[in-house]
Amino acid sequence: MEQVTIGVIGGSGLYMMPEITDRAMIDIDTPFGKPSSPVVVGTLRGKRVAFLPRHGSGHVFTPSTVPYRANICALKMMGVRHIFAVNACGSLREDFAPGHVIIPDQLYDMTKHDRGNSFFGTGIVAHTSVADPFCPELSRIAFEAVQSSGGTVHMGGCFVTIEGPRFSTRGESNIYRRLGCDIIGMTTCPEAFLAREAEIAYTVMAHITDYDVWHLSKAPVTVEMVIATLHRNVELAQQALAAAVANVPEHHVCSCHSALENAIMTHRDAVPSDVLERLKPIVGRQFE
Repeated sequence: MEQVTIGVIGGSGLYMMPEITDRAMIDIDTPFGKPSSPVVVGTLRGKRVAFLPRHGSGHVFTPSTVPYRANICALKMMGVRHIFAVNACGSLREDFAPGHVIIPDQLYDMTKHDRGNSFFGTGIVAHTSVADPFCPELSRIAFEAVQSSGGTVHMGGCFVTIEGPRFSTRGESNIYRRLGCDIIGMTTCPEAFLAREAEIAYTVMAHITDYDVWHLSKAPVTVEMVIATLHRNVELAQQALAAAVANVPEHHVCSCHSALENAIMTHRDAVPSDVLERLKPIVGRQFE
């Protein structure tokens, strides 16, 4: 399997940008099943990059049914150490307007179903630190990339992830605002947490498509509204992503890459062999 160090999770439009060359489709099986789709590997700004459409080819997975563990595990198996996630989101603040890009620094999980929230369970217990769920260094690279591409970008903000697939009620939207959340989406949890468990640096370029439903002077969010804004933002997303990829240092190392140090509580002798084999792509380094 071709090894790459940079991964991108987002829509299929990202790997269709004209600047990408030498595309190859990689079909991967993981211990957690197949990812959302085959991974597209291509050359962007001189670097090989792995692109994975979160919702699958043709957008077939809901936010609740995306195979998050398989997606992160597949990228880990390919050698990915840095992930740029591109998300659509709603704004919970007046100054975060549709068309702007947010690089969040905090995350609030309001999902309700088990989306495969952790790689760990009975057999291997681990408690990873996610006090700061997004990689600060990768976030800085993303922020500067959007700036250099001419986008209006804000650094920092709390990103609340709701279950979906429906949009919020006005009551829910106003409660999230009172809780101090700044933007709202449906897919960043558990994606960010799984990336941390896999010791992959992870950041989000969150593209604001609407004001959710709290903003009484604006029309409530609709699918048509989201898609229209996303289409307008495609060029910006592609340019920013290319700039970000170019600016990732070749041998970049940060604390995200050692997130499992002292996090695994289970003694090696107590780990069942089948559990260890299943988690080998994630914990293999810890049990060498």
